[in-house]
Amino acid sequence: MGLVLSDELFDAQMARALGHSVYEGADIGECISTAQRITRVDADLWYAEWMATARRVHALADGSAARGETISARGAYFRASNYYRTAGIFLLGTPVDARLRQSHRLEVETFQRGAALLETPPDRIEIPFEDALLPAYFFRARRDGVRRPTLILTTGYDGTAEELYFASGAAALRRGYNVLAFDGPGQGAVILEQGVPFRPDWETVVKVVVDYALTLPEVDPAKLVLLGWSFGGYLAPRAATKEHRLAACISDCGPYDLGESSLERVPAIFARQLPNGNRIALAVLRQILRRIMKHPSRGWALRRILLVHGLTDPLDFFRIAGDYTLKGREQMIECPTFVCTAEHDDLSKRAYKLYEALTCPKKYVVFKAADGAGSHCEPLARTRFHQEVFDWLDEVLANTSAHAAKAG
Repeated sequence: MGLVLSDELFDAQMARALGHSVYEGADIGECISTAQRITRVDADLWYAEWMATARRVHALADGSAARGETISARGAYFRASNYYRTAGIFLLGTPVDARLRQSHRLEVETFQRGAALLETPPDRIEIPFEDALLPAYFFRARRDGVRRPTLILTTGYDGTAEELYFASGAAALRRGYNVLAFDGPGQGAVILEQGVPFRPDWETVVKVVVDYALTLPEVDPAKLVLLGWSFGGYLAPRAATKEHRLAACISDCGPYDLGESSLERVPAIFARQLPNGNRIALAVLRQILRRIMKHPSRGWALRRILLVHGLTDPLDFFRIAGDYTLKGREQMIECPTFVCTAEHDDLSKRAYKLYEALTCPKKYVVFKAADGAGSHCEPLARTRFHQEVFDWLDEVLANTSAHAAKAG
């Protein structure tokens, strides 16, 4: 869906930022005016203009906070946080650009200042995981000690725990769910500050998050739900293959098999040689990929991939991508599972394969362009996504309660 920018990926990232407006994360006018100032496909210009907007809104937030205007300050801090995240998005790559670290730190700082002004501020926590600490937020629907359903949110390749609040956290809180959002390996502060890359066995990651959630008195242990967004749409069902304490799992536009989807993007003459075929052909492919990586938008996915997977050679990605697959694991998922794709989303176009192979209770939805929801992760139609998901989830958890009552 083209909105403002001629470059498809630049426009998509602008739409992603703009889409958070429904949950206090953006202002439509601020997003469009920023995009209009980006007059060429240039990552430096993108960074400069989004940072300029973020700093202006940050200053507005500080002014409102100084005057005791809580609602205005909260909204402006939240918008600034989203704009800081957006500023750094095209700088993702290795080695880590100092400007990316700066924009991320400001994203976290302003988000935390905004979240502190919520009626029920979240707990900021760090969950130990092997040699890392997973930064996380626990949002209570209400501070009354009642055990409630809890939504655990996991993001994808370029998201953060902070953005997850706008993507699905606020929607869940409005419906009476607690929310636990976290950065895992390869994500947010865990990759940028700790240097811990992605791993395919997300069940290992989610186990410690679930362990932590079950220590919280407000969490109903029979109603834990895991929602994965974007690449998290692979990570969540992968975790559910072995984490059987979940009451439900939601996969929002995730890949079914990262190896297959990655090879499709490579010309067949080279794809046949991956990962370890003819050395001359692979050397040529390496040079082609390195040239592509220099382009601000066309090379963005490759630059990002090297960073989050801890790689230096683009060919190494094709050697590990096949580890990120749900093929052959689908029947290990026991909890009710919601799987979706968007009509024009190439990344999740095989999501139906996951759905078809599931043996648990399940639902499959294709979000349509006619509803403004046809792009990857429905950025301009999050309310449409949330309506579909939470209506389904309420029914699933009601059945969980009914079964528990019969068993009791």
